[in-house]
Amino acid sequence: MKKLGRLCLFIAFLCMAVPLFAFAGSTKEITVSAAISLKNAFEEIGTVYESQYGTKCIFNFGGSGDLEKQIAGGAPVDVFASAAQKDMDELGKLGLIVNATRADFAANSIVLIVPAGAKTSLTSFEGLGATEIKKIAIGNPKTVPAGRYAEEVFRFYKILPSIKDKLIYTENVRAALDYVARDEVDAGVVYTTDTATRSNEIKVIVTAPEASHKPVVYPIAVIKGTKSEKDAKAFISLVLSEEGKKILQKYGFKSNK
Repeated sequence: MKKLGRLCLFIAFLCMAVPLFAFAGSTKEITVSAAISLKNAFEEIGTVYESQYGTKCIFNFGGSGDLEKQIAGGAPVDVFASAAQKDMDELGKLGLIVNATRADFAANSIVLIVPAGAKTSLTSFEGLGATEIKKIAIGNPKTVPAGRYAEEVFRFYKILPSIKDKLIYTENVRAALDYVARDEVDAGVVYTTDTATRSNEIKVIVTAPEASHKPVVYPIAVIKGTKSEKDAKAFISLVLSEEGKKILQKYGFKSNK
């Protein structure tokens, strides 16, 4: 009987302890879907956020258009940061963002790049039509803002028809960067901020004039229906703070004008 009594007491203790252990090990978290060009800066901001608020940031980086479709399809996301207004506008039309939280927080530039070891006479966007340039990597314009900006630049210089067959479309801007860094294409179009991540493997030829494309502005907003709206708003507040701005500038982003 004594053994049976001790066994019952032990089982009762386990039943009480398991919920306590489970509670002690639980942590708050938010999911942030963000344009992949923000990866390095947002990961650092996420580290600061976690240390300040005790809430873990789970990041989902990718092409802004793909992320927008995921959210529209019901993906559990708390914060969305896009590399273009278009993708945020689409979610706004569907009533999927908390409009009062929407804010523009950074800007970027578009650049033409080639592999670091390339022996090329390319000096401008117009030069992409030369016969020596066989392949040009850009993000898929259907889902990647950098690809749309690239096409706008090509139209500005009236070269799109002549280079269309040379274009290699990628799933996001970092993939376009990778193609150039690995010397698998002759040139590529990416953001200025991307070039710093592979600076030893690529060479910047020229920056596209601001007049050649729509402003590269990054909006951010809380996704409607999140169960962590307070934490999501806190993340956005950090991005917009002086500390957040300094981190973004550290990675080459410009202040939104």
